[in-house]
Amino acid sequence: MLKAVLFDMDGVIVDTEPLHKKAYFLMFNAFKIDVSLELYESFTGQSTINICKKLCDIFKLDNAPEDLVKSKRKYFLGLFENDPSLQLIDGVLELIKNYYSNGITLVLASSASMFTIDNVFKRFNLNQYFKAKISGADLKASKPHPEIFEKAAELAGFARNECIVIEDSTNGIKAAKAAGVYCVGYNSLHSKNQDYSLADIVIDDFSKIFYNKISSAF
Repeated sequence: MLKAVLFDMDGVIVDTEPLHKKAYFLMFNAFKIDVSLELYESFTGQSTINICKKLCDIFKLDNAPEDLVKSKRKYFLGLFENDPSLQLIDGVLELIKNYYSNGITLVLASSASMFTIDNVFKRFNLNQYFKAKISGADLKASKPHPEIFEKAAELAGFARNECIVIEDSTNGIKAAKAAGVYCVGYNSLHSKNQDYSLADIVIDDFSKIFYNKISSAF
């Protein structure tokens, strides 16, 4: 029986990547470093501190990597509070409310930093629906390792076969299946070149997994 839903965030609840990109390039300008788009894209999936360490090495900066992190986060927060392009993914709030009203426990399991997670949840008033939030940045291993979903199921308080994961990325789907959790692959407009073949079902519309439809899979 379905008891809990474990949500990924970026590409499922919200798409923050455009804001991260803007914030990084504002930071690059502030430190007077010329970062090509190719170099920037090579950093995809890496933590902010590791990216900033590499930038300090590549450009032989006298600044500490933490200085760059602080600057990038300042710009990101400013954009976060003021950029109107940041919106919830279409239909996800209705899905969250549908599960919540049916007594399903919700847990956020994202590779994003808790800084970003907390800002998303504050801006869109999502804390009221979720029992817990977990950041992959605080764990030893990242997706596709199953640790994040193993811990998310523990936080939910249910067995993994009583949970589902909603993911939009290849690595996230691999992590969910490695954890032994039923996985919904969300084929998002924001997620390019991802492999959904391991997902138990693949959708492009959240209404297809409302409680009365997805609960029949259990």
